[in-house]
This record gives sequence, structure tokens and C-alpha cells, in this order.
Amino acid sequence: MVDVADVAKWVDSTVRRRSAKEALESDARRAQVVQAAVDAIEEGGGQVGMGQIAERAGIPRPNVYRHFASKEQLDAEVARFAATELLRRVRPHLSTPGTPVEIVRGLIAPCVAWAAEHPHLFRFLAAQQQTKALHRARLGRTRLLSEIADAARAYLSDTSLSADPPEGVLVGVMGMVDASIIWWFDHHDESQEQLVDRLTRQVVAVLVDALAQSGLVVPEGLVLRPVPGKPAT
Repeated sequence: MVDVADVAKWVDSTVRRRSAKEALESDARRAQVVQAAVDAIEEGGGQVGMGQIAERAGIPRPNVYRHFASKEQLDAEVARFAATELLRRVRPHLSTPGTPVEIVRGLIAPCVAWAAEHPHLFRFLAAQQQTKALHRARLGRTRLLSEIADAARAYLSDTSLSADPPEGVLVGVMGMVDASIIWWFDHHDESQEQLVDRLTRQVVAVLVDALAQSGLVVPEGLVLRPVPGKPAT
């Protein structure tokens, strides 16, 4: 006689295996749709429809909605992907010693370089800046703005300038960088190197002014060295 408990365990393990397999397949299909959306944007710009994305993913359009409830949800996932790729390019420069100008330039240069390589995707990401999608993409603990804020704390924590960087200032700086890069896309009135130099000067000026508002003066020739994991005081 078959033990009912044994049957129950078998059924339970089968359901778990099936569920795990279905979850993996669903994740793979979601990734496939996101990659198709990214490729479509890279090729033709941000105004791509679900039909184009589905065709590129090789699935019927209604199937896209099995994985994403709306175009807005898919856009949010694409924004997270783009922000992650941009962060991957910038992250190695978040712990390099140098003067404030050298450090800022070390962040601006790879950002501009990535944007130049992915102009449509960068435009798409910048266009999301007033939406919840971008806030999730950039303000999350593993996203660009958060890591820049942490890096700023690490750089300043062992100096007389030690302070918690105002998030509003960082958001404003990122908006200025976005707008300048998009203007450059449209006009190309300066070289890529000139754009990086100008943005570096402007960002440093904003950050120095923000510190000055807190009564902190940046000494000339100051060299900053990050202290990982040390909180601002």
C-alpha cells in the first residue's frame, strides 16, 4: 500500500521543481524582452512600441504582457538596465585618489564616453528623469547616485570638509550633466574632450559652492583619498 505521506512529498517536490523551472523560464523570457527593448532603442530611439519589441524578441505581442503588465513597467526595467550599465562604466573611478578636479573628471569622462557609445539609450534614460522609473533606477542602493554619494562621504570623511553630500545637489548635478550631453548630441558644438572639461569645471564649481554654503572651504591643491566604509561625521 502506498503511503499517503510519501505521495504528498512526491507531489510537493514535483510542484517545487516545476515552479522553479517555470520561474527560471519566466526570468529568462523577461530578460529576453528587456534585451529586445534595449536593442530596439539603441537602433531607433526611445519611441519604440510593444509590437516592435515583441517582434525583436521573437514572441507574439500579447506574450510580452505575461511578463510586464504595461509599457511603463518595461520602461522601468530598461531604465534599470541602462543605469546599471552606466554604473558599471563609472564604478571603477569611484575610489581613485586625486584633486577634486581630477576625481570629478574621472567620473564625467566615462559617463560621457558611455553616452557617446549609446546615445539613444542615454536619451531614453535621461527622459525618464521625472518618473518613478528613474528614481528607482538611480536612487536604489546599488544605483549610480547612491554610490556617488557614498564615494563622496568616503573622500570627505578624513578631511576638514567632512559632510554628508546633499542629495538635492547631486540630483541637480546629474540633471546638468544629462542636459549638457543631450545638447552635445544635438549640436556637436565642441569635441568630446571639451565637453568633459567643461562639465568638470561646472560640476566642481557647484560642489565647491555647496560646501561653501556649509562654511567649508576647499584648500587649493587638496588631494582626496577615499576611506572606504568610514561614515561622514
